[in-house]
Amino acid sequence: MTVNNDMIERTSAQSLAVWDAWNTLNVEVRCDVLLGWADAITQRGKAFNEAAQLIRFHAQCARDLIAPVHEMPGPTGETNELYTAGRGLFIVSGDSSLTLTAMAGQLAAALVAGNCVLLIVTKEMAHSADALLADFVKVSSHDRVVQILSETYLNAAIAHAPISGVAVVADDATLIAWNKKLAERDGVLVQFVAEDNVEQLSLIASPTYLLRFITERTRTINITAVGGNATLLELGSGEH
Repeated sequence: MTVNNDMIERTSAQSLAVWDAWNTLNVEVRCDVLLGWADAITQRGKAFNEAAQLIRFHAQCARDLIAPVHEMPGPTGETNELYTAGRGLFIVSGDSSLTLTAMAGQLAAALVAGNCVLLIVTKEMAHSADALLADFVKVSSHDRVVQILSETYLNAAIAHAPISGVAVVADDATLIAWNKKLAERDGVLVQFVAEDNVEQLSLIASPTYLLRFITERTRTINITAVGGNATLLELGSGEH
């Protein structure tokens, strides 16, 4: 095992170890964390204002789109609910075109959906990434949900990390190259969330962007068991 692969394995394990606690939080709780995060980074000055606005935007979208639990029809004595959860571990990254605002939007969508993140950044974006993560930890006790790595670990992470998806901001040629690398992985194909419009962020700033980071689950409760005891069955889709 190479040094890079060893680091990827340890870092991924640390995030996944706390993922379940983050994922099982109520969506509203995660939204509150994001709003507190946005308030914290705003204190850093004007350079962070757009990033804060995008974080707040995704918190509101989450409240509108994924917070509600939907009741589904079922037989008498049984309740069925449809809700969402995170997929698992996402790589969030980008090429030299990645901006602070774009990175904040990627992180906000992945986190509010219930995922943990490997944030892989260039040397130029390392300071901004550290600032974002410091303020996230300030308002949340989940200090390993996001882990930062330098771009030198990117290829190893794409090839070997136990990821459920990759969110990237890059030019078309880079996106194609990354997609090919993901296709070469063994096992189930992972979600690829690609943004190529760094100026307008037409994907990242869309209200449905966060839906690319979720999986749907159903919860069935049988209330007809002997003695009135309820039995619970949960099923998920799109999970590894």
